[in-house]
Amino acid sequence: MTTAESRLTTTDPKNPGTDPKDLGTDPKDLGTDPKNPGTDPKGSVTVPKDPGTDQAVKETLEDYTLRFAPRSYRRWTPMVVATTALGGIAYMADFSIGAGIAMAHGTGNALVAITVAAAVIFITGFPLAYYGARYNIDLDLITRGSGFGYYGSVLTSVIFASFTFIFFALEGSIMAQGLKLGFGLPLWLGYLVSTLLVIPLVIYGMKALSKLQVWTTPIWLVLMVAPLVYLVVTEPGTVDSFLGYAGTDGEGALNTASVLLGAGVCLSLIAQIGEQIDYLRFMPPKTAENKRAWWTAVVMAGPGWVVLGALKQAIGVFLAVYILAEVGPASATEPIQQFHGAFEAMLPSWTVVPLAVALVVISQIKINVTNAYSGSLAWTNSFTRVTGRYPGRMVFVLVNLVFALILMEADMFSFLNSLLGFYSNCAIAWVVTVATDIGVNKYLLKLSPLQPEFRRGMLYAVNPVGVVAFGAASALSIAMYFHALGDTLQPYSPVAAAVLAFVLTPLMAMVTKGRYYLRRTDDGIAEPLLDADGNPSEAAYDCHVCGQSYERPDVTACVTHDAVVCSLCLSTDRVGDHVLPAAG
Repeated sequence: MTTAESRLTTTDPKNPGTDPKDLGTDPKDLGTDPKNPGTDPKGSVTVPKDPGTDQAVKETLEDYTLRFAPRSYRRWTPMVVATTALGGIAYMADFSIGAGIAMAHGTGNALVAITVAAAVIFITGFPLAYYGARYNIDLDLITRGSGFGYYGSVLTSVIFASFTFIFFALEGSIMAQGLKLGFGLPLWLGYLVSTLLVIPLVIYGMKALSKLQVWTTPIWLVLMVAPLVYLVVTEPGTVDSFLGYAGTDGEGALNTASVLLGAGVCLSLIAQIGEQIDYLRFMPPKTAENKRAWWTAVVMAGPGWVVLGALKQAIGVFLAVYILAEVGPASATEPIQQFHGAFEAMLPSWTVVPLAVALVVISQIKINVTNAYSGSLAWTNSFTRVTGRYPGRMVFVLVNLVFALILMEADMFSFLNSLLGFYSNCAIAWVVTVATDIGVNKYLLKLSPLQPEFRRGMLYAVNPVGVVAFGAASALSIAMYFHALGDTLQPYSPVAAAVLAFVLTPLMAMVTKGRYYLRRTDDGIAEPLLDADGNPSEAAYDCHVCGQSYERPDVTACVTHDAVVCSLCLSTDRVGDHVLPAAG
């Protein structure tokens, strides 16, 4: 028996060290000697470590940020995870996006664009959601082993972080509009309030977010659906006006350019799957008993989020057309105006503004705690890998909020479609590259390892398969978007991003023969990564650096000290003392 094997921790399989009344780990009691936090109380061999390691351990053990989510922590049922994940898409941006497309191109083009974008998002989101739920890792960890490499995926982490602060700013702008209507707050102050409001809520991670989403979702659904149903039933003529709206240019006829331009804006939401996976990684193991519920939850809360998203965009078109004559095309894209007009038609005047403001505020809080949380993970993940330092997740919560506040104060709402159209090219190239690597390179060509890998030392620093495919697809599509290849091709930039990523990803895998995926195949531990059911093993090992116990997929052997080290301690190892050598 190897030293690594002998360190296998014995735990009760029914309760592997977690109090069922507390779904997280108490950060005040991490099992270390308080007088010597670098010493394993079981007497393990220790090595000097960075003082920041303790902070990293405490924060990441709260909800396993930046690392594999262990079975001992994942005590939610599939439906609770799905409900929590879907609660995070209560944002109002969909209403603005749908309305903006319709104002420019008419209802017909807007509805076709929404449908096309939803189909692309669903297809590409499915393999990503499956991998996140099956192997309990977030989208960055999936990206590392799906064509990008350990450091190569830093590029996509920055793209995802950008997604979170762009949409935080969008939702914050919408909330500020609501606060202005309801309380007379100037927009600049509303932007600040909407930013500061989420800080207390985002500190506590998954436990707090799950409670917030579950309790607020029913209220949000009622406030969103009731006015729509009322208008359709009591004013049937609104449906005809909605379907016949031709856009501000008065043309409105279906045409490819208008559809693709609209779809490009909608496709900026393709990176939302990353936030869904931030919840789906807490799915319980898939077993014969829960198989039906497990798949239902994964599909519904994974790629299925876009079904509700597309419906919200269509509702945005409907409400914008309904209030257009009253508020004009500029304000018709503002959700607060849309729901103010809808509530005004069905309720006493004294209830209209309070309900409209309540809907906007609830929606903004529900999504922006997720934006702030997921964005902080993406920034922290990138910074930790590049520098080997862990400054604390709250540092990057604040960084993300500062970026969002700058966008809001710059009046991003006035150039929303242009910003989202540009951003979508990068997001499409990334998501399609990873989805293609999973669906084609792993399952069809067998050139990419089927089992995901994310640990330092096991992966090459950069894998040209994903980096080249993503880089070429995003660069060319951005050039097209900015008319570098002519006005005729400009609307086709999102198509170019998707097609190039889909073609180049398997092509690069074939050219490189898949040899840049794994730096080594043996992590030095004999225990298999997966159990007999194909779920990540719950066997636990003690990390000799931080002294904590982690499940099998989150550790590798450390040859230097003849022990075991966890993935985060590997990431913060600036001298490479614990990193396994390349395979000979």
